[in-house]
Amino acid sequence: MRRGFLLFCIVILLSGCSVGMAMSGKSNPNLGLIKVGSTRGEVELHLGLTPIKTVTNKDGTRIDVDEYEIGNEPSAARAIGHGVMDVLTLGLWELIGTPIEGFQGDKYRLIVVYDSEDRVRSLNRIASKQK
Repeated sequence: MRRGFLLFCIVILLSGCSVGMAMSGKSNPNLGLIKVGSTRGEVELHLGLTPIKTVTNKDGTRIDVDEYEIGNEPSAARAIGHGVMDVLTLGLWELIGTPIEGFQGDKYRLIVVYDSEDRVRSLNRIASKQK
């Protein structure tokens, strides 16, 4: 009886990691709306984040480095699948499901150069090496 209760507690503690990760992904940014001439505010609005690095040059131009992820959108279907597998395997699925969720999506960096009026002068997208 005591062993069964302990196993039940472990299952409850372990379950939910992959389920939570599947539900808490980020939506893909709409990069098609960011064009040369867009304002800095528009860029931040469409990306949904603030830059990870900003450099302001002496001539008033600014360089922002933004990091975003593609392919890790929130998914109720993935969360339900992980939840079902957790129940069927008494929580052991978390050993497989959590790493699967951890490797969802690809990170990219967007280097945006603004002119002195905070309008986009150029955009450069590069793949980020870190996950």
